[in-house]
Amino acid sequence: MAKENLQVMAFAGAREGQRVLHLKGSLNIQTVFTFQDAMKMETGPALILDFSDVDFIDSAGLGSLVAAHVGAQRGKRKLAFAGMNKQVTALLDMTHVSQLFKTYPTIKDAEAALS
Repeated sequence: MAKENLQVMAFAGAREGQRVLHLKGSLNIQTVFTFQDAMKMETGPALILDFSDVDFIDSAGLGSLVAAHVGAQRGKRKLAFAGMNKQVTALLDMTHVSQLFKTYPTIKDAEAALS
């Protein structure tokens, strides 16, 4: 089995205090630590996770999203998810964690909602 990669690129959002993490690849047991490390670096008041280039999430990845949500709540930070594909959305719906997350079709929608 080939080693999988997850690329995480961080940049400023359109509004002050907002940051965006653009994820590219799969969020799974092999890549979850890359995601967690990137999340630890983000301490601003509002974070948008851009999933437009994430093709797959497994149960470990799902757990890391729940942990990110809990961490944001504890830190009184806003967290939003943008650009999730049908497979990822189906996983969130099937496991009922979609009720926890604020999801938006695009980064622009998420930026507007978090302002």
